[in-house]
Amino acid sequence: MACIGEENWVSFCRMSLDRGRVHNPETDSFDAHANGDDGRLIGPYKKDSSNGFVCKFERVFPVYARGSSRPDPPSIPYSVPGSGDSIWDSIREEAKSEAEKEPILSSFLYASVLSHDSLERTLGFVLANRLQNPTLLATQLMDTFCDVIMNDKGIQRSIRLDVQAFKDRDPSCLSSCWVLLYLKGYHSLQSYRVAHALWNQGRRILALALQSRMSEVFSVDIHPAAKIGNEVLLHHATGVVIGETAVIGNKVSIMQGVTLGGTGKEMGDRHPKVGDGALIGASANILGNIRIGEGAMVAAGSLVLKEVPPHSMVAGIPAKVIGFIDDQDPSLTMKHDAPREFFEQAADGSKEGR
Repeated sequence: MACIGEENWVSFCRMSLDRGRVHNPETDSFDAHANGDDGRLIGPYKKDSSNGFVCKFERVFPVYARGSSRPDPPSIPYSVPGSGDSIWDSIREEAKSEAEKEPILSSFLYASVLSHDSLERTLGFVLANRLQNPTLLATQLMDTFCDVIMNDKGIQRSIRLDVQAFKDRDPSCLSSCWVLLYLKGYHSLQSYRVAHALWNQGRRILALALQSRMSEVFSVDIHPAAKIGNEVLLHHATGVVIGETAVIGNKVSIMQGVTLGGTGKEMGDRHPKVGDGALIGASANILGNIRIGEGAMVAAGSLVLKEVPPHSMVAGIPAKVIGFIDDQDPSLTMKHDAPREFFEQAADGSKEGR
C-alpha cells in the first residue's frame, strides 16, 4: 500500500467532500451541514492546527477508520503490553510478527488486529467487514457485533474457547491469528453466536438478516434459534446446515457438508441433538429429532435416521453401528474414517447380494 503524504492526504480529503462545511467557533470544529451519499450525517470534521482542515476519515475508509486517524499503519515494532488475556495477547504478537514478515499485509493486520484493544472489538471488526454489503453497512454491523459481544460474558468466553479448539484440532492452522482472520468456520460460528443472542433478545428480524448474510458469504446456514456449546469446530464449514431446534454440545467437531435437519414440515422439536465430544464426518446427514450420543462418531457420507449410542461408531446408508470407541472423544482426535473391518463386511455383503 503506497504511503499518502500530508499534502496529498489533505488534497485527497478535500476532493472527497462534495458537501459544504461550516466552522463552529464554539467547538473549533467543522460541522457538516449535509448528509453523506448514503443519507447519513457525516460531520463533524476536526480542525488541524497545521492546515486548518482535515476530512472525516470514516467518509473515505468507513471501517478502517476505527482506532486510527490515517489509513497507513504506524511503525509496527511497538511493545504489546500484557493484558492478562493469553489468547488476545497471542493474537496480537502473531499479527505483529506477520506484519513484519509480509509488509504488504501490514495495513490489513493493523486495521484488523493491532488498532484494537480487545479480542471482542477485533472480532466485531472482522465479522463486519466479511458480512457487510451496500445496504447492511460495515459500521452498523460493527456497532451491533461489539454491543452484543461486549455485554455477553458467555460469548466472550466462547470466542476464546473456539479459537483454541480450531487451533488444536486443525493441523493446517498454525496460529490463533489465522483462526481469527482467515477461517470461515470460525467466522460463521461467531456470527451465529451474535445472531443467537439477538434472537433471544427478541430482535429476530436482525438475527435472520445475519443468518442470511452468513449463508451468502460463508455457505453456512445456522438458524439463530439453534443451541451450540463451547469448544466447537466447524472444519472447512462449507455446506453445513443446522436447523432451528438442533442442539450441539461442547467439544463437538463438525466437518464440511454436514446437515442437521428435519424430516418433514412438522413444527416443534424436530432436529438432532448432538452430545458432547461427538465427531460428525464430512457430508453426513442426520435427520429428525434423534440423539447422537456423547463421544460418538458418524462416518463421512452416512445417513443417520436413528439414535446413535454414546461412544459408538456408525456408518452407511442408512447408518448402522459398526464399532465402539474406547479412547478419548473422537472430536479431539479427528479420526473419522471407518475401520477396515467395516469395508470388508460391506464388500462381503455386496458379493452375497449379487
